[in-house]
Amino acid sequence: MAGRGTVKAYTAFNANSDAETLFKAMKGLGTDEATILKLLISRSNAQRQQIKAAYKTLHGKDLVSDLKSELGGKFETLIVALMETPVMFDVTSLRHAIKGAGTDEKVLIEILASRTQAEIREIIKASRQQGVQEATIQSDAQALFNAGEKKFGTDEDQFITILGNRSPEHLRRVFDAYKKLSGFEIEQSIERETSGGLQHVLLAVVKCARSVPAYFAECLYKSLKGAGTDDATLIRIMVSRSEIDLLDIRAAFRKSFATSLHKIIQNDTSGDYCKALLLLCGGDDA
Repeated sequence: MAGRGTVKAYTAFNANSDAETLFKAMKGLGTDEATILKLLISRSNAQRQQIKAAYKTLHGKDLVSDLKSELGGKFETLIVALMETPVMFDVTSLRHAIKGAGTDEKVLIEILASRTQAEIREIIKASRQQGVQEATIQSDAQALFNAGEKKFGTDEDQFITILGNRSPEHLRRVFDAYKKLSGFEIEQSIERETSGGLQHVLLAVVKCARSVPAYFAECLYKSLKGAGTDDATLIRIMVSRSEIDLLDIRAAFRKSFATSLHKIIQNDTSGDYCKALLLLCGGDDA
């Protein structure tokens, strides 16, 4: 949902003046972290790109390189993430997920299941059908039923084809038809009929089709409440959803977990990293 982000474009925006403020915050002895985080989080991503360009013109230096050399730890990771364009941030996250020993399935699933068709096309040129195809709701539901509950063993390809290629609006209608046909929610069938990585992918697609904010609220809760904080997931979601639907994610979080996202971030993180995350969060729904 457009306009449901916590970060909005700054109205009295001046790229040169912001570039100067950041330059001063990093010049000389010590770094003024408070100024850096307040300024960058109160600007939209498009404005941050303009600040980057102005900084280069005025000082002949790369703003991101300077930020990296002045900041450290998780705070640095968060600020650098904010400086990437949304598409490049997704591309970088996917690249890291695929690189190295073993693939980080969680990242692949989260990004590919939750992004819109236009965003996916930008990232990997994949195609997902748009809108609701009235003519195929019933046959899709029947195909899923035939592929799983009705047969001995599971036709996983059918699940992948339908869940991976239909629009969220269409899938919500298919899930209703599926329940009438089989007596089961689609999630129950996926849990029974599939396992491992495939099961995670399919469940994520179903959750996102039902509600993207509820899906991200659950991912955030797990990232904060597991054994130790999963900072990579926390940063990725807070940054990538800050201009899209973080207000809705906050509301879904409150509804699902009877506490606020703000409160859990406050309890489970610290220092400038915590301050930056709370600013991104944009308020407490206690």
